[in-house]
Amino acid sequence: MKLKMSFLSAAVCLALAGCGTTPSTQQTTTVEKAQKQYTNPLLKTFSGPYQGVPQFGEMKLQDLVPAAEIALAEHLSELDAIVNTPDAPTFENTIVALERSGSATDRLYAYFVTYITNLSSEEVREKQAQVMAKFSEFDSKRNQNKALFKRVKAVYESPEYKTLTPEQQRVTWTQYNSFARNGATLEGDAAKRYAEINLALSKLYTKFGNNVLADEEGYTTFLTKEQLSGLPQAFIDSAASAAKKKGQPGKYAITNTRSSMDPFLTYSTERALRKQVWQNYYSRGNNAGEHNNKEVISDILKLRRERVELLGYEDYAHWRLEDRMAKTPTNAIALMDKVWPAAIARVKEEVADMQAIANAEGANITIEPWDYRFYAEKVRKAKYDLDSNEIKQYLQLDKLTDAMFYVAGRLFNYEFTPITDGSVPVYHADVKVWEVKNKTTGEHIGLWYLDPFARKGKRSGAWAVSFRNHTSFDGKTNVLSTNNSNFVKAPEGQATLVSWSDAETYFHEFGHSLHALSSNVKYSSSNSGVRDYTEFQSQLLERWLSTDEVINRFLLHHETGKPMPKSLVEKIKQSATFNQGFATTEYLASAIMDMKFHTTDPDKIGDPVAFEKAQLEAIGMPSEVVMRHRTTHFGHVFSGEGYATAYYGYLWAEVLTSDAAEAFANAPDGFYDKEVAKRLVDYLFAVRNAMDPAEAYRKFRGRDADVSALMRDRGFPETM
Repeated sequence: MKLKMSFLSAAVCLALAGCGTTPSTQQTTTVEKAQKQYTNPLLKTFSGPYQGVPQFGEMKLQDLVPAAEIALAEHLSELDAIVNTPDAPTFENTIVALERSGSATDRLYAYFVTYITNLSSEEVREKQAQVMAKFSEFDSKRNQNKALFKRVKAVYESPEYKTLTPEQQRVTWTQYNSFARNGATLEGDAAKRYAEINLALSKLYTKFGNNVLADEEGYTTFLTKEQLSGLPQAFIDSAASAAKKKGQPGKYAITNTRSSMDPFLTYSTERALRKQVWQNYYSRGNNAGEHNNKEVISDILKLRRERVELLGYEDYAHWRLEDRMAKTPTNAIALMDKVWPAAIARVKEEVADMQAIANAEGANITIEPWDYRFYAEKVRKAKYDLDSNEIKQYLQLDKLTDAMFYVAGRLFNYEFTPITDGSVPVYHADVKVWEVKNKTTGEHIGLWYLDPFARKGKRSGAWAVSFRNHTSFDGKTNVLSTNNSNFVKAPEGQATLVSWSDAETYFHEFGHSLHALSSNVKYSSSNSGVRDYTEFQSQLLERWLSTDEVINRFLLHHETGKPMPKSLVEKIKQSATFNQGFATTEYLASAIMDMKFHTTDPDKIGDPVAFEKAQLEAIGMPSEVVMRHRTTHFGHVFSGEGYATAYYGYLWAEVLTSDAAEAFANAPDGFYDKEVAKRLVDYLFAVRNAMDPAEAYRKFRGRDADVSALMRDRGFPETM
């Protein structure tokens, strides 16, 4: 298996919001043709145009578990074949052979990840648990294959290694490093226990994610017409449509997702209802009954600590960060400590402004968490004469999609053409597909799938997935990338309008897809990522939303078709640092707690919710703000290991983002400067993980990133 990410960790990573993931390996068309044919549709070679595509129309849930059994058995036999090669270990017969293994597993990934994130149900969740357990067992067998590790180690330490290309050396190192960090050095009882822990964790991750999803689906607030005060008409229309789909025609549904909760808390004048909706959302995983996640979290933390102790590490955080840009928990914490005082100081200022308005209105309240968005919106109007709902009238989903294509055309020279002839199967009527080509040469790059709307069975948040990555070591492959969102769909015939924050997230996830589409690496493992770096590219792409070119061309009023007036644009830019105290604090609180959970002895944590409360109080967490992801629904950390002890990575990546954005801002042609854009593509996107991230950034910027740019971006003092 090609270490960019095991199938297991890739799948569970999708419990996150905004996680760009890929299958563990990918075969080329040339090799696929030589493989045997399968009767199970989830394992068949992708067929049809564009080098073959997933045949979603043929997938059946009953085939999922048998497909996993077949794929894993075949994969293990491929690993055995590498071990049994009579020749001495070489890069070609060991490392490249690993890159070629697991093609059936990769094809299964496309269907499996679609089921568990886009088409979930009680039956799917049952199958998911079975499949995750099987892949956990497989990962343990692969990671503890001493003979295979011996061959990889031999290549890594051989004279041949020095003659390899830089990408080949990095691929070899990632293979070696992953084996060494994941149990390959263990023997006897320790190896057995390591495998037992992995299996137990896989079951707990599935349970955690399913509990959160159950609470998302189980807590809907239905409103009557008399309870709609303050809500924008577009939101009312969408809520009516959602209620009808839930069997409550004539009512208005506030679903338990951020895309529904956030605007309701911003505009509703019904304070008691705001509190109810807030509690529904932030109590996910912490309600009474079978879906409570506290015990699950405790078990996860104990097993993670025990597992890394078997490997000789002090705690999970030290193990996790060893091969990240931060390297140690100390470095990650130091960055958060630099920003935290400025963030909570700004919250105090924001709350004072909100309380002043509430007092002036005679509200006779003290600002609570369910009031923050509502009164922040009033402050926004008072300070900047800026109405979020007014902005929303110019943010049409279809036009934003066109805007993203425009940016991709200017920076990457890509052209997106919709595929409407039905030649590319999809798993739901909402899903659309585009072909991506080089505008100048007409060269085919890949396909981009879009699944934009919320529905039952689809997990909340936004994320990106690749069904196939670019490689060239066995013939060039194209890319199959997909973006997924949870926008509330407007009634038929009306434009779907989104908030400015949602529009930024839309650009963010498209950045993950562009990262995949622009890949110019040779080996599949090079498409992997370093967690505190991979969010950088997507965070950076958010900056193009506010460029004049995008605003003037695509931010058009959904009724009049007129572009956003310059006066409104100026207000948006003047308010760029507005509410940064709230945004930074709710994020940082989650990142800090992630680190505290994994640097503290689990036996001393006790009740994780009580631990969360005590730790946040100790660092001065404002009572008016809560963690963006409270512990019991913190899927980034407890539905898998993709972001465990790595949620800080968004801030680490934001340092790079702010610094890189200044490179564009200071260029002769700004954010569309051709010279800076070329460096962006060559060193920050196309290279993927074929080069050390720190080296790649220096090639782009000419130096290391400066944290001062982040502080300037957020309107914080550069020194505290």
